[in-house]
Amino acid sequence: MRRHYGLDWLRIGAFLLLILFHIGLYLSPWDWHVSSARPVEGVVYFLFLTNPWRMSLLFLVSGYAARAVLARAGGPLGFARSRSLRLGLPLLFGAALVVAPQPWVEASYKLGYAHGFLHFWLHDYFDFDGSDGIATPLLGHLWFVAYIWAYSLVLALFATILPRSWQDQAQAGFARIFTGWRLLLLPMLWQGLVRLVLLPGQMPSNHLPTDLPGHLVYFPAFLFGFGLARAESLWPSILRFWKPALAVALIGYAGTVWDHLGYPGLPLDGDMRANVNRGALVLSTWTAIIGLLGLAQRHLDCDHRWRSLLNEAVFPFYIIHQTIIVLVGWWLIHRDYGDLAEFLILVSATLSGCTLFYLAGRRIRWLRPLIGLPLDRKGASRLKPAPDSPRSPDNVPVRSR
Repeated sequence: MRRHYGLDWLRIGAFLLLILFHIGLYLSPWDWHVSSARPVEGVVYFLFLTNPWRMSLLFLVSGYAARAVLARAGGPLGFARSRSLRLGLPLLFGAALVVAPQPWVEASYKLGYAHGFLHFWLHDYFDFDGSDGIATPLLGHLWFVAYIWAYSLVLALFATILPRSWQDQAQAGFARIFTGWRLLLLPMLWQGLVRLVLLPGQMPSNHLPTDLPGHLVYFPAFLFGFGLARAESLWPSILRFWKPALAVALIGYAGTVWDHLGYPGLPLDGDMRANVNRGALVLSTWTAIIGLLGLAQRHLDCDHRWRSLLNEAVFPFYIIHQTIIVLVGWWLIHRDYGDLAEFLILVSATLSGCTLFYLAGRRIRWLRPLIGLPLDRKGASRLKPAPDSPRSPDNVPVRSR
């Protein structure tokens, strides 16, 4: 199984886009942990563009990476142990400390909480009381890590109890089922069934034990990425459809924008407008993902001296980024800055804070596993970028004819 550099770049880009998405939530009129005193209506169009597919894409890329980890782990038990150390420790550390400033800011901003952060963390954060509408302790944005960990353990269970011949047959069946036009149609039909028929109007809650709408969308995306890692035969179909898929995704996006411009506010359950809105969501989710996969295969499947370092930094950046945005946003609402200044301050502060968090954590051995890095630095990326690597012959993208 060769490394797909295009998916590395897609992962890096998707997480950077997630940072911009959360900055957009602060600047938009939508309710969030803390919001700008001068919300910008136009920001919602960026949120509409990325919201349908950003998390499903991250689950797909994570499933693809899980296949490589399983191959290196020496078996299902080694895979479960590796995933528990790499994901479980940052999850516990993040929930206990990194995420804690977010509900403190939210309580101060929305409920008039009068105490400082240290008092909040020592006396209120671990009370497991959500009566004020802010449940603590909080996973926050680290819900994604909890889901990937849980899905990885499910994979380890299946790999343990299913005979190898069954696993091989399942992989072969996956490659057959999603060849050609079925690559586009079948996932779209599944999403339509979930969002329009089985659970109309229900959106993911990001609460692992009860999030049926989320699991019915995210777990299949994770499994698709896992299967794609051993299905080279699917890439010609992806290359065949990626441009038309992007066009369809833009049509779905246009439908969402039209709905917003014509009918401001959230759609009501049961009416035609709500179904049109959900249909646009279904239309744009999977087609955008196929379009981005094709883009990664056609134009990004090559190495660069910065790729390894950036790929390593992504997880630590993810762990800390939202807390930085919330804290800086809380500081900004008491300042009389313009919209552009707020945006530039948030971007620069978030990237700087994430970089410091990553650089400090990677140098302190006992902190490394807490921020998602391996304890042994021998396998870590060099801080200095490596020389550019030429593209190997077997790394040339397969071109559709």
